Amino acid sequence: MTPRASYRLPLPGGRVLDLGERTLVMAILNITPDSFSDGGTHLDVDRAVAAGLRMVAEGADILDIGGESTRPGAESVGADEELRRVLPVVEKLAFLTSAVISIDTYKAVVGREAVARGATMINDISGLLYDPGLATVAAETGAALILMHTRGRSHEMYELAVYDDVVTEVRAELESAVTRARSAGVPRDRIILDPGFGFAKRPAHSYALLARLPELAVMRLPVLSGPSRKSFLKEPLGDRLPGEREWGTAAAVTASVLGGAHIVRVHHVPAMVDVVRVADRIRTAAEGPG
Repeated sequence: MTPRASYRLPLPGGRVLDLGERTLVMAILNITPDSFSDGGTHLDVDRAVAAGLRMVAEGADILDIGGESTRPGAESVGADEELRRVLPVVEKLAFLTSAVISIDTYKAVVGREAVARGATMINDISGLLYDPGLATVAAETGAALILMHTRGRSHEMYELAVYDDVVTEVRAELESAVTRARSAGVPRDRIILDPGFGFAKRPAHSYALLARLPELAVMRLPVLSGPSRKSFLKEPLGDRLPGEREWGTAAAVTASVLGGAHIVRVHHVPAMVDVVRVADRIRTAAEGPG
């Protein structure tokens, strides 16, 4: 097993996030009516804040707050509506918890307003393809920037899921995303990469990426893995609803940790915290005695 590199990720306010000694858990908090797994569950601000605090108590290190579903085929949401959904939740959770607050958006205006209210990380599922101005926001605010791989918009991404070697091509396209970020002034030490399981990828592509995750280490940047409840898990499990894919998620999260991921993004925090703790111990045992 390849040793996992360690990184120190600077955040606004002088905070530093250590990546590598253990795997961090990012909890998904969707403030949407139509997300594939939990749409409509947290639309009320107080309910969303309570859910976020519960996730932190269950062991989440990062709360990833999103106001627009990015599942394949989802309808886009205007910036005003996205801001209305997420800003009160970001502001309250940033005040009530010391967990890192991430804003899941590809819109520059949403990213800027969320960071102004306490978010310190921006999670861009488009890798700066949808709104290049988001890179400027990250550069000017000092927020960490997650760059995910995808192709096209949600309604066309499967048509673009054609690869000769998915790992090589995803890595090259992530390098292009890093170049876009760096050209806008984002320091390299504030960037995290996400291979984008299920986005512009058929199940075989997602499994190839998961199996060959260590190959992303050559980019010398921390890696986030987000396989939680994704539809590619249905191929071996059968046609199950998202909430019924937790055991499959556990297997994919374990593979992510053993493959060198620094952060895993999950829905069901307590179960996946247990999975991560055991997988981290396996990593530690593989890397040396003690």
